[in-house]
Amino acid sequence: MTAATIQSSRAPLTPSGQTVVSIVLVDDHAIVRQGIRSILERHPQMSIVGEAATSEEAMKVVSLTRPRIVLLDLKLSASSDTEGLQLCQRLTSAYPDTTVLVLTTLIDDQLVVRAIRSGASGYVVKDVDTRELVNAILAVSRGESAFDARSAAAIVRSLNSRSPLESKQLTEREKEVLSLLAQGLSNREIGKRLYVSATTAKFHVSNIIRKLNVTRRAEAVYAASKMGLI
Repeated sequence: MTAATIQSSRAPLTPSGQTVVSIVLVDDHAIVRQGIRSILERHPQMSIVGEAATSEEAMKVVSLTRPRIVLLDLKLSASSDTEGLQLCQRLTSAYPDTTVLVLTTLIDDQLVVRAIRSGASGYVVKDVDTRELVNAILAVSRGESAFDARSAAAIVRSLNSRSPLESKQLTEREKEVLSLLAQGLSNREIGKRLYVSATTAKFHVSNIIRKLNVTRRAEAVYAASKMGLI
């Protein structure tokens, strides 16, 4: 019997008018999926529309349900710690309207960066509290990036370890915004840090994404780090 489960993904609004976020859980341990499901289903804006234990099951479930979010573990088999990276790349390439949020026990500087390069919009370690996990899901559902404290620190360390290159492509303000993006801050939070409005912060983020020829905030951070812009 397959571990994949599917249910209707049509749950657009809560009674209060908030958008419901449809989610597929991908983890090779059924008990972990059950635990995550029980936690998230208590939240009115969360709807678990499918589960999968393997990469192939995940591709099938996502194809049928077209969720807003895939909550993805990187370790999907005993033989590999990073099978989820390949799945992340497949999912984001095949379903650009679906966002991948990594939820894993693995934390390593290069692994976090590789997850972003593979298309993930966020990276959270499994021992985060419920509120932080919910906030991360809601953030990526809005098109923002989401990192817990350890994964954000891993990105910053990775960026700081690179030799900076001279570039006139981004303004100094845009570079400041990039450094805050690497910490997973929202437009509103970036605006507060830089003493500008959220609209202005969004304008800078949009310019950065356009200039770096990417489509996601997390991809912008990775692309900028590869180019030595931060």
